[in-house]
Amino acid sequence: MDIKDTRVLNKDLLCPAAEHCGGCIYQGVPYEEQYRQKDEAVRKLLGKHDIDESVYLGMEPAICTGEYRNKMEYTFGDLEKGGELELGMHFKGRFMSIITTDECQLVPHAFNVILRSVLRFCRSEGYVPYHRKTHLGLLRNLVVRCGVRTGEVLVNIVTSSEPGFDEDRFRELLLALDLRTESEKAEGQEGMKIVGIMRTFNDSVADAVIDESHKILWGRDYYNEEILGLKFKVKAFAFFQTNIDAVERLYRYVLDVVPDVSGKTVYDLYCGTGTISQLMASAAKDVYGIDIVEDSIIAARENTELNGIENCHYICGDVKEKLDEIPVKPDAIVVDPPRVGIHDKAVGMLSRYGIDEIVYVSCNPKTLCINLDSFRVNGYEIVSIKAFDNFPLTKHTECVCLLRKK
Repeated sequence: MDIKDTRVLNKDLLCPAAEHCGGCIYQGVPYEEQYRQKDEAVRKLLGKHDIDESVYLGMEPAICTGEYRNKMEYTFGDLEKGGELELGMHFKGRFMSIITTDECQLVPHAFNVILRSVLRFCRSEGYVPYHRKTHLGLLRNLVVRCGVRTGEVLVNIVTSSEPGFDEDRFRELLLALDLRTESEKAEGQEGMKIVGIMRTFNDSVADAVIDESHKILWGRDYYNEEILGLKFKVKAFAFFQTNIDAVERLYRYVLDVVPDVSGKTVYDLYCGTGTISQLMASAAKDVYGIDIVEDSIIAARENTELNGIENCHYICGDVKEKLDEIPVKPDAIVVDPPRVGIHDKAVGMLSRYGIDEIVYVSCNPKTLCINLDSFRVNGYEIVSIKAFDNFPLTKHTECVCLLRKK
């Protein structure tokens, strides 16, 4: 794909929260310059780790520069101590402060409509946000997820167990919303639709969305998505790729890079909801997936059944602790770890299998390079690295690396 084919949205608009939100570091920067800076950052990082520049195949530009995120975790709080209730992202450099982000350019129009309406409702009800130091208060997070191919939206409000939240009014509020864009309204199109409303209870002191228990207020606790002809049921707390158009392109590339798996045993590690597993299953003899998130493994098993696939097998747990539970040694390995990368112990275990090639899919070039140092110590060489700008306006970059046994 050529950079001139990138679809640029909101070219002349600036999000009012951009300066303080910290999520979009490239607001107002022409996409060509964003691309140049991100590509250069990857090249410098590879040089820092003594990775030969000849293995770098460059960066694929973004497909579209906005409205691509299918999940957002918003936080309730205030901008100033004791100030009006806010809902959005942490204020850059001020951990205790929250800034409302109801004009975000990374998300679909429907997300901003939902955020704005929920904030207005919670302000009118006088609800108090959870305080990160006193550990008192009701409101913690609002999580919105959607299926890009299906238009299905899942809304999950996260609260403490303090009493007083009016679930009935909250449900009625959301079901009355019109999530269509102005053009969809003008053309009489349906637009996105809410298919599930949830409430999650979290009394943990950790500043994270933790599911101590939850209830469905309306509809269901999952949405449906489609990727490369496969159907996926994505549960509320399961990991799923956040940019569907971009990840389809990335997965096509992964399938091209993975060695011929016909009749072979493949490991899909940090497998999430089993997307890569199921894409490889049509050729492989068996695919074994491991992921530490229980919701992801439950979804992976359900999705495998949904797609009529019988040769994918999933294990829930930490990769370094569960590898030995797989009854068959691998012929091919694909790893797609979270941003923290792969634990050194797991790198050693994977290397000891001695298979010819390993494909590493990374959402963090820094931890990728750290892991590549370990793989090289363990007898592997880097064949190729290709970057993908799957998260325009932000600093984040995806990479796919092919490793070969020396």
